[in-house]
This record gives sequence, structure tokens and C-alpha cells, in this order.
Amino acid sequence: MFRMLAFACAFAFAAGLAVPQAITQVMAQQAPAASSAPMPPYGAPITLDQAKRVMAAAELEAAKNSWLVAVTILDSGGNLVMFHKVDNAQLSAVTTSEGKARTSLEFKLPSKALDDAIAAGGGGMRLLALKDITPLQGGLLIQVDGKIVGAIGVSGALSSQDEQVAKAGTDALAKSGM
Repeated sequence: MFRMLAFACAFAFAAGLAVPQAITQVMAQQAPAASSAPMPPYGAPITLDQAKRVMAAAELEAAKNSWLVAVTILDSGGNLVMFHKVDNAQLSAVTTSEGKARTSLEFKLPSKALDDAIAAGGGGMRLLALKDITPLQGGLLIQVDGKIVGAIGVSGALSSQDEQVAKAGTDALAKSGM
């Protein structure tokens, strides 16, 4: 029993050290230009006005397509700024939307990058050893002037649809120039 516990601890420790490398390798295989670009720095937290614009655009995209989703917006420090759940959205969408936003924010990547790393197998499987991540498509960074001001996570529809709603939100802020 002791040997099994020691092996599990050693595996978890080794997996924790190799996770960023695994993500980088998978990202390099999929998009060489993206992996060579430096990760954006964290900036000041998203303002309430900015979050309202992101949320409004995300809500509009979900409503336009009749998708029952939950939308979570976190600031650059990981604090909840806004949350919205459409009537009759599945209950799991609440925690999953926040998890997608947090995963994107903590890794400075779209949550789909972790989803892809796991799906690719090999070193990407190490991500499964991490606690409290949601490696599912639908979490995106919110950036202003090249700095991360927050993240948006959407859940309740298909993962690609969740990301479409999140992208509508981030695009609205990018178009307004704020």
C-alpha cells in the first residue's frame, strides 16, 4: 500500500512539473505561430462597464441561436464580476462556465488548448493529474491593449457553441476599443 501511495505521489509531482511543457508541445504541433508568441501579461481587472458589454454580446449570441447557457466573467485576479444563467439551462453549466473561465485565466490560454492537449494523448494526459481545471472548450481570455483583464466561460450548449458565445463577448469589447 505504501509503495502504491509513493508511486502515485511521484507521478503527480512529475506530472505537475511537466504540464506546461505538455501544453506547449501540443500547441506547437497545432499552431506553430501561436506557440512562439509570448503570453500576454495580466493587466488591471476588467471594469464593470466592460464586463456588461461582454455579457450583453454573449447573451445576444446565445439568444439568437436559442442556446440555454450560463456565462461567467472573471477579472484578471480570478474574481467573479458577472454571471448569467438562461432560464432552464442545465445546472452543471453554472460551475462548468466558471471552471472554463478560470482555466483560461490561470493558463493564459483558451480552455480548448487543454482540451486539445488531453485529446492528443501522450504528455497531454498529464493534465488529468491537475486539480480544479476544466479542460473543455468555451473559456476565452478577455484582453485590452494586449493585457489580460479577465476571462469569460460559457457552458450549456455544445462546446463549439459555448466558444462561439464567448467569442461574441470578447469580440464586442475588442470592437469598442476598450
